[in-house]
Amino acid sequence: MIENLDSSLVDWSRAQFAMTAIYHWLFVPLTLGLGLIMSVMETIYYKTGNVFWKETARFWMKLFGINFAVGVATGLILEFEFGTNWSNYSWFVGDIFGAPLAIEGIIAFFMEATFIAVMFFGWNKVSRGMHLTSTWLTFVGTAISALWILVANAWMQYPAGMGFNPDTVRNEMQDFWAVAASPVAINKFFHTILSGLMLGGSFVMGISAWFLLKERHRKFALSSMKIGALTGLVSALLLLVTGDGSSKNVAKYQPMKLAAMEGLYNGHEGVELIGIGVLKPGVEDVTDNGDAFYFKIPFPKMLSWLATGDANAFVPGINDILKGGYKTDDGVALSADEKIRRGKAAIKALADYRAVVKTGDIMSANLIKDAIKKDFNYFGYGYISNPKDLIPPVQLTFYSFHIMVILGGYFILLFIVICWLGWKDKLDKRWLLWVSLWSIPLAYIAGQAGWIVAEVGRQPWAIQDILPVTAAISKLPTASVVLTFFLFLILFAIMLVAEIRIMVKAIKKGPDPAVDENS
Repeated sequence: MIENLDSSLVDWSRAQFAMTAIYHWLFVPLTLGLGLIMSVMETIYYKTGNVFWKETARFWMKLFGINFAVGVATGLILEFEFGTNWSNYSWFVGDIFGAPLAIEGIIAFFMEATFIAVMFFGWNKVSRGMHLTSTWLTFVGTAISALWILVANAWMQYPAGMGFNPDTVRNEMQDFWAVAASPVAINKFFHTILSGLMLGGSFVMGISAWFLLKERHRKFALSSMKIGALTGLVSALLLLVTGDGSSKNVAKYQPMKLAAMEGLYNGHEGVELIGIGVLKPGVEDVTDNGDAFYFKIPFPKMLSWLATGDANAFVPGINDILKGGYKTDDGVALSADEKIRRGKAAIKALADYRAVVKTGDIMSANLIKDAIKKDFNYFGYGYISNPKDLIPPVQLTFYSFHIMVILGGYFILLFIVICWLGWKDKLDKRWLLWVSLWSIPLAYIAGQAGWIVAEVGRQPWAIQDILPVTAAISKLPTASVVLTFFLFLILFAIMLVAEIRIMVKAIKKGPDPAVDENS
């Protein structure tokens, strides 16, 4: 691991990776959402033979293709950064983390590359059934791609199914299905996919509203708007279910993240859920008797219920987690100081083991190996110098979480209104059309906020409890990371501007005239 670490190297490496991930997530959810919607529209065409639905599907398919291409480019850069900027991470857990990424590349990329070509260029070359199958398999390929990436990410949040090999100083996979089917991975997959479908529904609804405002392609716009709103509503309602599952997983496996999400410093039984709140600056210095909020609207006992299913259950706050001593499912929580002591003991035992192995003393080596195994669950804490370093950025995590939740509620109401008015054939209210159009950026903000909660809330960990980011980065000159940060920033900005311009041009052109001819 890296000694005499330059803190600015960590900051710039994290900033570069965060920037790449943020740009990448601008494209992935829309790919997922449009993938399902265009598949549904082509299915209607297949069943009815109405060319109107064929041309409607082709319009959204065009936007899918533009967005898909840019998303692939940013995704590849993101994966390469694990090797360039986080080589210690790649060495330490590459045997596990690399497996789902390899499966994603072999299966998902193969499916996408094969069937997307048929989908775009096979309209008059293959049967309608074959083309429909290709469209659905393109969507399934994007979902499978997301699945294996999310399995890898979930493992970083909840490292299951692994064993540490002191001879190679690497973590090795012992149970593939414990990694692929962990409760965190399954819930994260569905929650993320549904958030993409919700964004796709909002996007289709907003663009359709624009056509109605311009009084163009009315039947196309009304039909698309109804499908977009219904897709968004079903996805948003299901997000409530997966969100509940996420809260329970976070409470169980990442209690510090949950405390940061709610600005909870001092736990107790029957903890309230903050609906809206304003945290005090410098809130990390709140004492046991202090109040972390200037203002808050609480829902009594809701956090305890969401976290455990018991409205009167104890939920630890940040101070409790640092001090330890409260009861958990596994016994009594250790203090941060004790975890750090055990982590340092594991690191020292590893160094002793490597020294003893060189002498050929197998019996002593086996005894030391047992000591490593005993404390390995706290291995990462050995690289933490101050218990307060275990506290993630509370304000960023808190506000991101509440922005995500508030926007989720907003979209449920908006989708309900659009679905109701669509059923009543009253989607001609200009104020509502403008609201639908300008809600598209809010859907992106909600998705980005969710990822900020997931990734910022687990800091300082690259892998929960096992490897902090300070021990995961590559030993690079800070100047080179700064340089590549700005190069990527310029590149991504150019790509984003180009994509938006191409998308806007395609939207202004509108669907094929056959849409109007077959209305």
